[in-house]
Amino acid sequence: MRMRWRVIFAAAAATAAAGCNLFTPLFFFGEHKRRVPAEFSKLAGQNVLILVWAQPETLFDYPHVRLETSIYLRDKLDAELRTRKTQVDFVDPARVEDYLQRSLEASADPEAVGRRFDASMVIYIELLEFQIRDPDAPDFLRGQAHASVAVYDLTAAADETKRYELAPVTARYPENQPLMINPTATRHVHEGLYVTFAELVARKFYDYEENLEDVDRPK
Repeated sequence: MRMRWRVIFAAAAATAAAGCNLFTPLFFFGEHKRRVPAEFSKLAGQNVLILVWAQPETLFDYPHVRLETSIYLRDKLDAELRTRKTQVDFVDPARVEDYLQRSLEASADPEAVGRRFDASMVIYIELLEFQIRDPDAPDFLRGQAHASVAVYDLTAAADETKRYELAPVTARYPENQPLMINPTATRHVHEGLYVTFAELVARKFYDYEENLEDVDRPK
């Protein structure tokens, strides 16, 4: 009996020396992931219009921000929903932007814009902040975008919910160290911010898995 316990404790000591805990539950050795349900799951079979509102000063610095935000989000959503066998049609963002250029106040009226293009759903993004320069270090690049997100159901009856307010989104790129300003880095940060922002918004509309380590990581 004593010999058996000596073997067990010797094995435990060897395991601990290798950086493992013999008494740690087995699930800790697997991937730490959790499934996150969609915030809004009613896009299937709909004709969806993406409408982006941006502040005048943002449009002055980034005149194509509405169109580019819409395109990146449309492409990301379309790709992800197709892999999930979810059919969704999207109004061409270029047509929407052309209309907004001719009707300056339209970007603040998602229902009217949606009806003009026969959309059944409008994803409405209020881009409250968009910049690629680090505000604390003007010679460096670190993009940040902050936006509210809502969905308008234009098929809803008078006694049904028409507007769905989703959680706001803040995207940063690069996440950690800023980059020194130069033409190549500027293009890289600009595109990276769009990609990051589009992913954070798109995942509101489908189930996905996330690493628990990412949840606990300081922002």
